[in-house]
Amino acid sequence: MSVSFIRRIASPKKAVATAAVAAAATGMLLTSAPAQAAVPASATNAQAIAHKMIPDATQFEAFNKIVSHESGWNPSATNASSGAYGLVQALPGSKMASAGSDWKTNPATQIKWGLDYMNSRYGSPAAAWNFWSTHHWY
Repeated sequence: MSVSFIRRIASPKKAVATAAVAAAATGMLLTSAPAQAAVPASATNAQAIAHKMIPDATQFEAFNKIVSHESGWNPSATNASSGAYGLVQALPGSKMASAGSDWKTNPATQIKWGLDYMNSRYGSPAAAWNFWSTHHWY
């Protein structure tokens, strides 16, 4: 066992500092924030798509609340017990094919279908959220 290896074990603060300097030199970022605080790129992307498709702030916020509860903005979220699928948890997920053949992988297609569903069944995403708030499903 080398002396430098023993020193690294005996001096964890120095090892962490050295790793941080090395990471900074390569453009990496070390943070103490919890892993769950980071929003996956796919979720952020899906939210941006929804924001463009739903310009009204009140309607977007209602849609956002439903999708956050239903799928956490994960376009491939699948409910293990019911089989509901996607951002809006369509049941069955294949219903979303009416919005596009890429319904399994395209957040925009799922958002379009979800908006159409909310508008036709409840009148708006805000009305759908009001229902969801009471029943915890929509």
